[in-house]
Order: sequence, then C-alpha cells, then structure tokens
Amino acid sequence: MEQGRSRTAPPAAGPFAGVAPQAARGEAVPAAAPAAGRAAVRREGARGEHVHAEQDYPAYGDRRAAPVPVPAPRMPQRHSVRGQVLDALRKALVSGELTPGEVYSGPALGERFGVSATPVREAMQQLALEGAVEVVPNRGFRVTSRTARDLAELAEVRALLEVPVLLRLARTVPAARWDGLRPLAEAACVAAATGDRALYAEADRAFHRALLGLAGNRQLVAVADELHRRAQWPTAHGRPHRAADLVADAAEHHALLAALAAHDVERTEALVRGHFAGAE
Repeated sequence: MEQGRSRTAPPAAGPFAGVAPQAARGEAVPAAAPAAGRAAVRREGARGEHVHAEQDYPAYGDRRAAPVPVPAPRMPQRHSVRGQVLDALRKALVSGELTPGEVYSGPALGERFGVSATPVREAMQQLALEGAVEVVPNRGFRVTSRTARDLAELAEVRALLEVPVLLRLARTVPAARWDGLRPLAEAACVAAATGDRALYAEADRAFHRALLGLAGNRQLVAVADELHRRAQWPTAHGRPHRAADLVADAAEHHALLAALAAHDVERTEALVRGHFAGAE
C-alpha cells in the first residue's frame, strides 16, 4: 500500500525548492488582491455586481507620481511542475538511480523531489505509456526490467528506420553540411568524459536528432528519438557503465561524420549498425 506523506517536512533543497506548496500540489495559486479597492470589491460584490478594483490617483496639483502597480510573480503551473518531475525521473532512469525491478510509490518519490505525490503519479503515468515503468495496483510503479534481447530488438528497429535515411544522406548531402554537426559531436564527447550517463544521454540524442534532421522529416526525428530514449534505459543486470565506455561511444560520432562527409556509404552503414548494437 502507498503510505501517506511523512510527518517530517520535505527537504528544502532539490529541483523544486522554492515552489509554492499549492503549485507543488498542482493547484492554481491565486494572486493577492491589491490593498486599494478591497473594501469596494466586498461592498459591490455583496450586491452581485461586477466590480473592478479601485486605484489611488494623486490629487490635482500633486506632483508625486502615481504608484506603479507591481505585477504578482507568476507561479509555476501544474503542467510545468509535472514536466520538471518527468525530466527528473527520466534522468534517474538513465543513470540507474531508479533500479529496474524495484517498486516506487508516489508519496516516497514526492518527498524525494520536494513535491506532492500528484505530479509524480502523473509523470509516472507518462513513463508507463512509454514502457519505462509499469503500474502496480495499490503500491506504485515498478521500473521495467529489460533484457539483452530487448536491446537487440530496439537496435534492429532503429537500424531499419535510420540506416536507409542516412545512406541516402551520405550520397546527397555536401560535406560542408556535416561540418555543422561537429560541435554537437564534440559536446557529446565532453559529456561522456564526465562519466555522467544522464548528461551523455541528452547530448547523444541531440546529435542524432540533428543528424536525422537533415532529412527534413519531423515525424521521422520524433519516432527515432523515442526509440533512442528507450535504448538508453539500463538493463536489470547490465554491466556497470564506465566513463571509458561513454567516451568510446561518443568518438563514433566523429567517425560517422567523417564517413558521411566522404560519401562513404559502406563505412557509414557499418558504423551506424555497430553504433546501435553497442548502445546501452
């Protein structure tokens, strides 16, 4: 059974520190009414009339400037909090912080991120649609355990989708266009050197989105990116990742760009298929 919120206060630090309690619970946060006009609002509102808040104006001849109303700060809306939680959960999945096979409850993760259980459950429902977790009634969500076969199948689907496109681009795109992708390839190398798997995963997908983006098909890019995201989730008993593994994977981006710029179709196909097969 999911347990209720702990009596201890949620942590002050974290990605959602400073978010108003109402916003963290996904509720709308009303702005405070200005001091001037409150009495009029109460008086006219009691008669059921539509009223506007009054504003103080300086008397004639008063050289003091009229007070400038200060707009109330815009608080995070419900969807933005849920989006932040979803991003945080995705990073935790990729890094292995959320263990495959383990069950996590909404309230427990809410306290971990300093928010209520509601946006956590909503984000988890999205991850369930993506296949990253599965719902466990009355308990929470279990992180999906994937096998080596799952990764092999994802690599096969990615190859079926992307290889023909990249081979066509290798024949038609001028070498100068591929040079424009080198900063993204270098950014992936920098991220890989940190050993941060979640950071590298973002840089890796950014490179591949730009690569396929040259085909001019947005639907292709969206579908391929979703498959790529799934391929980045760790397996239940996969070998621990090392910075050297990430660096080697990132170096393949530069090799692929060189093959594409040289219009080397055979080399391009070999690199792409090998890159997908080694992705984990």
